[in-house]
Amino acid sequence: MSLLLVAHGTRKQSGVSLIGDIAAQVSSALDRPVRVAFVDVLGPTPSELLRENLDRPTVLVPAFLSRGYHVSRDIPSHVEQSEHPHVTVTRALGPDPALVRVLVERLIESGWRPDDSVILAAAGTSDPVAMRDLHTTATWLSATIGSRVELAFAATGEPRIADAVAAVRRQGRRVVVASYLLSDGLFQDRLRDSGADLVTDPLGTHPGVTRLIATRFQRACAALTPWRPVVAALSAKG
Repeated sequence: MSLLLVAHGTRKQSGVSLIGDIAAQVSSALDRPVRVAFVDVLGPTPSELLRENLDRPTVLVPAFLSRGYHVSRDIPSHVEQSEHPHVTVTRALGPDPALVRVLVERLIESGWRPDDSVILAAAGTSDPVAMRDLHTTATWLSATIGSRVELAFAATGEPRIADAVAAVRRQGRRVVVASYLLSDGLFQDRLRDSGADLVTDPLGTHPGVTRLIATRFQRACAALTPWRPVVAALSAKG
């Protein structure tokens, strides 16, 4: 069984390294190698890596926080192009309550206070299904912290993050941007430059993200074979 984690890709080396670190943590948790592919910006692509293991069933986990073009079109296209006969693609990472718990912990780490105004900042999408996923996450985060969370975007969609920060600041409270990004890169830089008082770190290598990805792999593999790995104990944090 081959395990493949597929992410977006970034020109920022720290972002590429972070995805590699996530894969390494998941690999350690499952005690199985996890390879990484990217659908944009850099390689290797999913189709390239799938073609290298045509004789082995593969479980592919999309490392995306909502369903969108890359999940619904790019990844299936890569699978088709590879002509790999046995690929199981799991659902995207979000929306998921586990990610909301990670968001809350990132807020606490950043110095967030309950009377702060919070904006959930995503990369953005023009896909209506992905947009619903993002609104679902914002709603769940609102319910968890007990105050309304606005949704804004670093790239595609309105309002853009800088405009949202400016609008919310008129309420006279501190503005905290909760980064709903998996890794560092151009979009995280835009959040830092948005004018917010606090910006949380990307979800990244938080243990909650590692557990979520490991569980995606574990359940898909268990459905295909009798192999049932035990996820290694991770930090109690998250």
